[in-house]
Amino acid sequence: MLDEVVKMPEARHAILLSSDGMLRARSAGIERDEAERQAAALSGLQSISRSTAEFTHKGAQDSPWRQTLVEFAHGYVFLIAAGPGAYLAVSATADVDMEAVTYRMQKLVDRLGKELTSPPRQGTWQGTGR
Repeated sequence: MLDEVVKMPEARHAILLSSDGMLRARSAGIERDEAERQAAALSGLQSISRSTAEFTHKGAQDSPWRQTLVEFAHGYVFLIAAGPGAYLAVSATADVDMEAVTYRMQKLVDRLGKELTSPPRQGTWQGTGR
């Protein structure tokens, strides 16, 4: 289904990731190793974005993060919330229709609904100092 998001001129790749940086799915045009590397990096980007919420207005730390857009000389990375603990990322060239990309991303998130959630993994170390 991620391939549908990138079926437009200038869209390149799409990945679905969990909040802890694990790759959940990828579009056909991106190799698994690259998708896993990007998932880890984008998880960190989302975390940094969320931590800057108070910059928008005082008391915004409880405001839910929705999306991050990063612009480069030759393209964009779109990152949006795709349910609890899940994020959808799309890369595109600088000539992409940005509005069309975000619309397709939101439509995919709406259509997949609960399938895109990624609850915290059980049995992982929680940093309790033990």
